[in-house]
Amino acid sequence: MKYIAFLLLTLFQAAPLVAQSVMSAEEFDAYTRGKTLFYAQSGQTYGAERYLENRRVEWSFLDGECKRGSWYEDNGLICFTYDDTPDPQCWSFSKGARGLIAQFETNPDTTELYEAQDTDKEFTCLGPDVGV
Repeated sequence: MKYIAFLLLTLFQAAPLVAQSVMSAEEFDAYTRGKTLFYAQSGQTYGAERYLENRRVEWSFLDGECKRGSWYEDNGLICFTYDDTPDPQCWSFSKGARGLIAQFETNPDTTELYEAQDTDKEFTCLGPDVGV
């Protein structure tokens, strides 16, 4: 009985991912451009990304520090590089009932899921070397 409950719970949690199709680069750009999306993991805010023109982005862990970068499509995935992290970080994105769902694809052993929502909030970039 416990096995059946576990199986049903697993299928219920995975169903929204299976039902959604992966967004193309054009769909992702149209959906994100001009927005600031807040990402969560396990119900906790993880960070936010501001999507600018020409596929430029600003990422923050909401600690006042921002990382500038860009994104591009590679083999059906959306890959990000940042000024301080040139190695690409690739994700698959799909639309969920409550926002954007991102699956980290760079490391196949990772099953982290993120959900993004456009909350109309802003995050602040304090800039490098702020302080005394």
